[in-house]
Amino acid sequence: MTFFDSLFFNVFKYYKDAKSKKANQLATMYISILQCSILLLLGVFFAGFFNQMNMETMSQDKAWMLFVMVSIFIFFKNWMQYAGRKRKVLNAKMLKTKSQNYSIFLLWLLPVACVLLAAIIWQAV
Repeated sequence: MTFFDSLFFNVFKYYKDAKSKKANQLATMYISILQCSILLLLGVFFAGFFNQMNMETMSQDKAWMLFVMVSIFIFFKNWMQYAGRKRKVLNAKMLKTKSQNYSIFLLWLLPVACVLLAAIIWQAV
């Protein structure tokens, strides 16, 4: 089980008590947003790095288009992964192992922190 699976089930367990019908949807959206924000952070970091090294890799418009396409792929992949039988198998594995419980506030702070860091790096470059 990956780190993202662990985070998914922490969010899923938190929202299962409060909003049982929408728990899977909220947890899937959380993981997708987190992965897209990490992708944005890495993209901005490498764009700044390549800019400092005077390397011309791709234009800014093409980079944003690539980011949008990969983000759509991430949302689709997570929707497929956590919607059906695989989620039930992962849930059974999660029940067998003792996992860490993270604060829901800190979990939602992760994507925000990634986006803020990306904005800071983007302004610095």
